[in-house]
Amino acid sequence: MSRALIVIDVQESFRARPLWQRIANPKIADPVNRLVRLARANGDLVVWVLHTEPGSETVFDPALGHVRLLDELERPRPGEPVLHKTSHNAFTTTDLQRRLTEAGVRELLVCGIRTEQCVETTTRLGSDLGYRMVFVTDATTTNPIGDLSAEEIIERTEAVLRDRFARIATVAELEAERGASGR
Repeated sequence: MSRALIVIDVQESFRARPLWQRIANPKIADPVNRLVRLARANGDLVVWVLHTEPGSETVFDPALGHVRLLDELERPRPGEPVLHKTSHNAFTTTDLQRRLTEAGVRELLVCGIRTEQCVETTTRLGSDLGYRMVFVTDATTTNPIGDLSAEEIIERTEAVLRDRFARIATVAELEAERGASGR
Protein backbone atom coordinates (compact mmCIF):
# COMPACT_ATOMS: atom_id res chain seq x y z
CA MET A 1 0.00 0.00 0.00
CA SER A 2 1.60 3.26 -1.07
CA ARG A 3 -1.22 5.73 -0.44
CA ALA A 4 -3.28 6.81 2.56
CA LEU A 5 -6.24 9.07 3.18
CA ILE A 6 -5.94 11.17 6.33
CA VAL A 7 -9.33 12.41 7.63
CA ILE A 8 -8.55 15.28 9.99
CA ASP A 9 -10.87 16.56 12.74
CA VAL A 10 -14.20 15.80 11.06
CA GLN A 11 -15.71 15.59 14.51
CA GLU A 12 -18.73 16.55 16.57
CA SER A 13 -16.63 19.01 18.59
CA PHE A 14 -16.98 21.54 15.77
CA ARG A 15 -20.72 21.08 15.46
CA ALA A 16 -21.03 21.69 19.22
CA ARG A 17 -19.57 25.21 18.81
CA PRO A 18 -21.71 28.25 17.91
CA LEU A 19 -19.27 28.93 15.06
CA TRP A 20 -20.67 25.87 13.24
CA GLN A 21 -23.51 28.11 12.02
CA ARG A 22 -20.92 29.93 9.88
CA ILE A 23 -19.00 26.91 8.57
CA ALA A 24 -18.57 26.97 4.79
CA ASN A 25 -19.77 23.41 4.25
CA PRO A 26 -21.90 21.96 7.05
CA LYS A 27 -22.32 18.83 4.88
CA ILE A 28 -18.57 18.13 4.92
CA ALA A 29 -19.28 14.47 5.67
CA ASP A 30 -20.58 13.95 2.12
CA PRO A 31 -17.32 14.62 0.21
CA VAL A 32 -15.28 12.98 2.97
CA ASN A 33 -17.42 9.84 2.71
CA ARG A 34 -16.85 9.78 -1.06
CA LEU A 35 -13.10 9.95 -0.44
CA VAL A 36 -13.26 7.19 2.17
CA ARG A 37 -15.16 4.92 -0.22
CA LEU A 38 -12.69 5.72 -3.01
CA ALA A 39 -9.69 5.01 -0.77
CA ARG A 40 -11.15 1.70 0.38
CA ALA A 41 -12.01 0.68 -3.19
CA ASN A 42 -8.37 1.33 -4.16
CA GLY A 43 -6.91 -0.52 -1.18
CA ASP A 44 -5.54 2.64 0.41
CA LEU A 45 -5.08 3.02 4.14
CA VAL A 46 -7.68 5.27 5.82
CA VAL A 47 -6.52 7.08 8.97
CA TRP A 48 -8.98 8.97 11.17
CA VAL A 49 -7.63 11.82 13.32
CA LEU A 50 -9.48 13.59 16.12
CA HIS A 51 -8.34 16.76 17.89
CA THR A 52 -8.39 16.61 21.68
CA GLU A 53 -7.66 19.05 24.48
CA PRO A 54 -7.90 16.91 27.64
CA GLY A 55 -8.80 18.82 30.78
CA SER A 56 -9.74 21.98 28.87
CA GLU A 57 -13.47 21.79 29.65
CA THR A 58 -14.12 22.78 26.03
CA VAL A 59 -15.82 20.85 23.24
CA PHE A 60 -12.39 19.30 22.54
CA ASP A 61 -12.16 17.82 26.03
CA PRO A 62 -12.85 14.08 25.59
CA ALA A 63 -14.62 14.03 28.96
CA LEU A 64 -17.48 16.11 27.50
CA GLY A 65 -18.31 13.57 24.77
CA HIS A 66 -17.93 15.66 21.61
CA VAL A 67 -14.57 14.22 20.51
CA ARG A 68 -15.99 11.66 18.09
CA LEU A 69 -16.45 11.45 14.34
CA LEU A 70 -19.42 13.29 12.85
CA ASP A 71 -22.43 11.03 13.03
CA GLU A 72 -22.87 11.09 9.21
CA LEU A 73 -19.39 9.76 8.49
CA GLU A 74 -18.59 6.25 7.41
CA ARG A 75 -17.46 4.26 10.45
CA PRO A 76 -13.82 3.19 10.72
CA ARG A 77 -13.24 -0.40 9.67
CA PRO A 78 -10.93 -2.84 11.44
CA GLY A 79 -7.34 -1.90 10.68
CA GLU A 80 -8.16 1.79 10.11
CA PRO A 81 -6.43 3.70 12.91
CA VAL A 82 -8.28 6.36 14.90
CA LEU A 83 -5.64 8.71 16.30
CA HIS A 84 -6.06 11.44 18.89
CA LYS A 85 -3.87 14.51 18.52
CA THR A 86 -3.25 17.53 20.73
CA SER A 87 -1.34 19.61 18.17
CA HIS A 88 -2.44 21.40 15.00
CA ASN A 89 -0.96 18.74 12.72
CA ALA A 90 -1.64 15.03 12.63
CA PHE A 91 2.02 14.01 13.05
CA THR A 92 3.59 15.70 16.08
CA THR A 93 1.54 14.20 18.91
CA THR A 94 0.58 10.86 17.30
CA ASP A 95 2.36 7.83 15.88
CA LEU A 96 1.07 8.61 12.37
CA GLN A 97 4.49 8.73 10.74
CA ARG A 98 5.50 5.35 12.19
CA ARG A 99 2.25 3.79 10.96
CA LEU A 100 2.68 5.24 7.47
CA THR A 101 6.31 4.11 7.27
CA GLU A 102 5.41 0.57 8.38
CA ALA A 103 2.65 0.45 5.75
CA GLY A 104 4.98 1.68 3.00
CA VAL A 105 2.88 4.79 2.36
CA ARG A 106 4.48 7.51 0.22
CA GLU A 107 1.45 9.58 -0.86
CA LEU A 108 -1.12 11.22 1.43
CA LEU A 109 -4.54 12.56 0.56
CA VAL A 110 -5.69 15.00 3.24
CA CYS A 111 -9.13 16.36 4.05
CA GLY A 112 -10.98 17.68 7.07
CA ILE A 113 -12.15 20.59 9.16
CA ARG A 114 -10.29 23.87 9.48
CA THR A 115 -8.82 24.09 6.00
CA GLU A 116 -6.22 26.69 7.00
CA GLN A 117 -5.31 25.23 10.35
CA CYS A 118 -5.03 21.49 10.99
CA VAL A 119 -5.44 20.35 7.38
CA GLU A 120 -2.96 22.87 5.97
CA THR A 121 -0.49 22.30 8.80
CA THR A 122 -0.60 18.54 8.30
CA THR A 123 -0.10 19.07 4.56
CA ARG A 124 2.96 21.26 5.07
CA LEU A 125 4.55 18.91 7.58
CA GLY A 126 3.78 15.86 5.46
CA SER A 127 5.50 17.52 2.52
CA ASP A 128 8.54 18.33 4.67
CA LEU A 129 8.67 14.68 5.74
CA GLY A 130 8.88 13.62 2.09
CA TYR A 131 5.32 12.50 1.36
CA ARG A 132 3.63 13.35 -1.92
CA MET A 133 0.70 15.39 -0.69
CA VAL A 134 -2.74 15.80 -2.24
CA PHE A 135 -4.89 18.48 -0.61
CA VAL A 136 -8.50 17.58 -1.41
CA THR A 137 -9.93 21.06 -1.29
CA ASP A 138 -13.65 20.38 -1.56
CA ALA A 139 -13.37 17.83 1.26
CA THR A 140 -12.17 20.54 3.64
CA THR A 141 -14.12 23.30 5.30
CA THR A 142 -13.62 26.22 7.64
CA ASN A 143 -15.38 29.27 8.99
CA PRO A 144 -14.78 33.00 8.47
CA ILE A 145 -11.92 34.54 10.44
CA GLY A 146 -11.94 38.27 11.05
CA ASP A 147 -12.66 40.06 7.78
CA LEU A 148 -11.91 36.98 5.67
CA SER A 149 -14.76 34.81 4.43
CA ALA A 150 -14.41 31.05 4.56
CA GLU A 151 -14.16 31.04 0.77
CA GLU A 152 -11.28 33.55 0.86
CA ILE A 153 -9.46 31.42 3.45
CA ILE A 154 -9.87 28.30 1.33
CA GLU A 155 -8.66 30.15 -1.78
CA ARG A 156 -5.64 31.48 0.12
CA THR A 157 -4.83 28.01 1.46
CA GLU A 158 -4.97 26.52 -2.03
CA ALA A 159 -2.70 29.29 -3.34
CA VAL A 160 0.01 28.83 -0.71
CA LEU A 161 0.01 25.02 -0.91
CA ARG A 162 -0.31 24.58 -4.69
CA ASP A 163 2.85 23.20 -6.32
CA ARG A 164 4.94 23.97 -3.23
CA PHE A 165 3.60 21.61 -0.63
CA ALA A 166 0.80 19.75 -2.39
CA ARG A 167 -1.19 19.05 -5.44
CA ILE A 168 -4.66 20.58 -5.12
CA ALA A 169 -7.45 18.23 -6.22
CA THR A 170 -11.20 17.80 -5.92
CA VAL A 171 -13.04 14.64 -5.00
CA ALA A 172 -14.46 14.38 -8.53
CA GLU A 173 -10.98 14.66 -10.08
CA LEU A 174 -9.69 11.86 -7.87
CA GLU A 175 -12.72 9.70 -8.64
CA ALA A 176 -12.16 10.21 -12.37
CA GLU A 177 -8.44 9.39 -12.09
CA ARG A 178 -8.96 6.26 -10.10
CA GLY A 179 -11.84 4.94 -12.17
CA ALA A 180 -14.32 4.72 -9.31
CA SER A 181 -17.47 6.71 -8.80
CA GLY A 182 -17.23 6.58 -5.01
CA ARG A 183 -21.00 6.31 -4.86
